[in-house]
Amino acid sequence: MTHAPRTLASVEDKIAIERTPVEQRWTARSIYEMLSQTVERVPDLPALSFQITSGPKDRAETLTWRELRARVTQTANLLRELGIEEGDVVAYLLPNCNETAITLLAGATAGIVNPINPLLEPSQIAAILRESGAKALVTLAPFPKSDVAQKAAAALAEAPGVKTVLEVDLRRYLGPPLRWIVPFVRPKVSYPEGVRRLDFDAETRRRDGAALNFAESLDPARIGAYFHTGGTTGMPKLAQHDHRGMIYNGWISDYLMLNSGDNVLCPLPLFHVFAAYPILISCVAAGAHMIMPTPAGYRGEGVFDNFWKLVERWNVQFMVMVPTAAAALMQRPVDADVSSLKYALCGSAPLPLELFRQFEQATGVKILEGYGMTEATCLVSCNPIEGQRKVGSVGIPFPYTDVRILHFDEQGRITRECATDEIGEICVRNPGVRQGSTYTDPSKNQGLYAETGHLRTGDLGRIDADGYLWITGRAKDLIIRGGHNIDPALIEEALAGHPAVAFVGAVGQPDAHAGEVPCAYVELKQGAEASADELMAFARERIAERAAHPKHVEVLEELPKTAVGKVFKPDLRKRAIVRVYGEALEKAGISASIHVVEDKRLGLVAELSPAGVDSLDEDEVRAALGAFPRPFRIVPAEA
Repeated sequence: MTHAPRTLASVEDKIAIERTPVEQRWTARSIYEMLSQTVERVPDLPALSFQITSGPKDRAETLTWRELRARVTQTANLLRELGIEEGDVVAYLLPNCNETAITLLAGATAGIVNPINPLLEPSQIAAILRESGAKALVTLAPFPKSDVAQKAAAALAEAPGVKTVLEVDLRRYLGPPLRWIVPFVRPKVSYPEGVRRLDFDAETRRRDGAALNFAESLDPARIGAYFHTGGTTGMPKLAQHDHRGMIYNGWISDYLMLNSGDNVLCPLPLFHVFAAYPILISCVAAGAHMIMPTPAGYRGEGVFDNFWKLVERWNVQFMVMVPTAAAALMQRPVDADVSSLKYALCGSAPLPLELFRQFEQATGVKILEGYGMTEATCLVSCNPIEGQRKVGSVGIPFPYTDVRILHFDEQGRITRECATDEIGEICVRNPGVRQGSTYTDPSKNQGLYAETGHLRTGDLGRIDADGYLWITGRAKDLIIRGGHNIDPALIEEALAGHPAVAFVGAVGQPDAHAGEVPCAYVELKQGAEASADELMAFARERIAERAAHPKHVEVLEELPKTAVGKVFKPDLRKRAIVRVYGEALEKAGISASIHVVEDKRLGLVAELSPAGVDSLDEDEVRAALGAFPRPFRIVPAEA
């Protein structure tokens, strides 16, 4: 593997790199083999650090590359003893800690690892466990101020396939007196009958750490991980990642950016591909050092307040963030020496232009915006370290990644490839795209690929004359008003220009005449004030297209967001349906409770139950709601 960074400053550089076949770019055939190669090069450099609290002088555990491989080896050997064979699944429901990274690497070595977001509800966690067919679950031991163990126990009641639970006890990271107190305040948690409960640390340390006690498959096409993409709606989709795609993600950063010994501060969760591949696996490839502050990362107590001091403590060269984190950091002074910082890597959502400029001016650190997606094993493009950074773009596609902007007909056939700067659907082909088998469920792969083999991302975008990719919206987010397509980004960009606005989410709300019309939900900056009427007028002044004027603007204390900081639009759509249908029912004199659920066949469905009455008259409900496009159904009142 090549370890000196190379230049990717232009499309010409990309083409030059691609003259060497991708098969010659690395020799590792599995993540474990890549880890072993790094251990051979830099055995005693720091690999992984975790501190359970956020203070710049607080306790931390650091593992060298030699120690990390030993822990991964012990864990993989234990998983095989517990019955995880090639093709079997071990899930983890964990916040960040060293054991989370160890489990990801070991799970992909012994079988297939399935990270799960611990912020999900137990029913959603259970749905993912059932979908993956997981046999074992690694999760937290009961711990004060954490409900992860309780969620795991509740989920396992609905996921009978899981027979073993390995518990990670965060107590070992604490010093006295907190370490002494935990046993007395630890909540009681019981798992379903028949589930074997083991201590992760005790069991792994009893296993051999010198070598794997099984013959690992070295087929690069072997599936190493399942990552869920739809668990937040209760309808999980599991994207399959093979070792080749995982290694490709690591190789990119190793080849273009990271050096052995670089320090990377990552407060993003390891159940998300951004932290798992472009950060952890890239550090494995390069021999760089990944640092995780607190189990909850950016959500952890004191992390934002101590962030710059942590940069100074760990002599950080690269920090990782999302737009919500950048906005929060800019509300705090840069109160430490951050001169070691080279770049801030930013992804998951577009970074507003003003925030981009404010951040660079305050810190002196260059931001590199990029683009990736779970279905492509993550990385697609990034603004180059050398060469022109175009603010608002997501940069140049990485070497061996082919991005095309295509138009399709109603049958999903390509009608044409878009011209320069023409907007169409972004389609991707690279070593991380599993053509024909992106998802575990074959039915979900139908219509997912262009005839060329490119993955249809569902994102709208364009490629400019210099080969830079610009994301302009989301195909499935289009607001269709009486057959007229409205890009929600048009509304979001207009409202984001208001000085009081921090974040915006624009969606379509049901409309009895036009099918749907635009509405917008807004989160204000800390301490700022603005009324819905003021924001509505502001948007109308700045949106030339009358059809795109929002019909409703609502200020929320906080917009719903995913764990990595994206505005979570499914919740906003549900909120809009509840509001619009509620107003229609109230106007008709009908008293009902409304709960919006996701139906596998129908999409979002409004479930109506009697409120203060014995039953609902179906004919009256149909008269009130029948003209709206989104389906509804009457369900019994909750007991």
